[in-house]
Amino acid sequence: MHDYDLIVIGGGAAGFYGAIQTAILQPGAKILILEKSNKVLAKVKVSGGGRCNVTQHCFDPLQLARHYPRGEKPLKSLFKNYHAKNVVEWFEEKKVALKAEEDGRMFPVTDSSQTIIDCFLNETARYKIKIELERAVENIKLENDGFGIYTSQGYIYWGKKVLIAIGGNPNLQFYQWIQTLNIRIVPPIPSLFTFNDSQKVFKDLMGVAVPNAEVRIATTKFLQTGPLLITHWGLSGPAVIKLSAWAAEYLHDVNYQFTVLVSWIGPAREDDIREQLKNYKALHGKQKIYNYPLFDLPSRLWQLLCTLAEIEDQKIWAELPQKNLNKLLEGIIRSAFQIKGKTTFKEEFVTCGGVDLADIDINTMESKKIKNLFFAGEVLNIDGETGGYNFQAAWTTSYTAAVQIAKRA
Repeated sequence: MHDYDLIVIGGGAAGFYGAIQTAILQPGAKILILEKSNKVLAKVKVSGGGRCNVTQHCFDPLQLARHYPRGEKPLKSLFKNYHAKNVVEWFEEKKVALKAEEDGRMFPVTDSSQTIIDCFLNETARYKIKIELERAVENIKLENDGFGIYTSQGYIYWGKKVLIAIGGNPNLQFYQWIQTLNIRIVPPIPSLFTFNDSQKVFKDLMGVAVPNAEVRIATTKFLQTGPLLITHWGLSGPAVIKLSAWAAEYLHDVNYQFTVLVSWIGPAREDDIREQLKNYKALHGKQKIYNYPLFDLPSRLWQLLCTLAEIEDQKIWAELPQKNLNKLLEGIIRSAFQIKGKTTFKEEFVTCGGVDLADIDINTMESKKIKNLFFAGEVLNIDGETGGYNFQAAWTTSYTAAVQIAKRA
């Protein structure tokens, strides 16, 4: 039996940040991180293509909170105390400079996730935080005004306080030992994924992208705009992945079989686009339709849209019948994709669901049912869009928990 002031379960982003912040706020605290696998910070390592998308360059707490399909309301409150600007400043204090890219994603200037990992490992070493690998928690019991943590291979630990930061998983079994504490779990399902096109009409355009598409799920209000990428399996890119987050529960309920409508030119009024096509036809009657893409569309995409509108490759604008113009218009602003299934966006894979926020005091991240038991990160029913938002939720919730843990010293 090993005694600790704080035992952190989970050696990922939220676990490390919570342990380090507690050590800073409670000097001399004896802290242990338990990780079930043989390596720590695995998700940090692969995030952002190995560059680690630390946070989002959005320093307005209310605006920042709007990017979370689950958890927006509680995060509004938490971000007022600790948000992206605080995280950037903390890393800079540790000599880790961050940079913002055009889309707001923030990375270490080294473009290497190892920079973030090294920072965390240096801090845990500085504060003598112990890390033990291959310690899967199998049971947790209230014992002697603290917690008995029972792990694989018979290892037992005792802690005054516990921070659970095990991340998310779409398998309910993953949370079973938490449920034994009478803490409710919102059934977990995937979020942040790409769409598999069952008809594959566009598959030869693999790699073609547009900068500002509008992607809508037919017969619903779910839509997103942004960059869109055609892949060999269907549709990807930020617009699709954001849409998968906001519509995660709906898409799970329809078994990932649905129709997507794509406007390749972003939000557009049908009458306006029809008028533009008519005007272009009147002014460029002798021009071959195939050869001159409109609306800055990639030429291969434009030519496929013409083909789908039954326009021959030698046809000139003056010869274009109205019915074909209407079909071209439909293809530009309402290309229909019959989606069957999803593909996990592995680097940024996130779970919708987890520990029910109704069981958590959101101002402290403490269980409402069990004193000195705290939660942080993706294990909670909080998830955001792609772009650094999920890491930001991890930093904020683990910092909030650390403040309360240190106050109880």
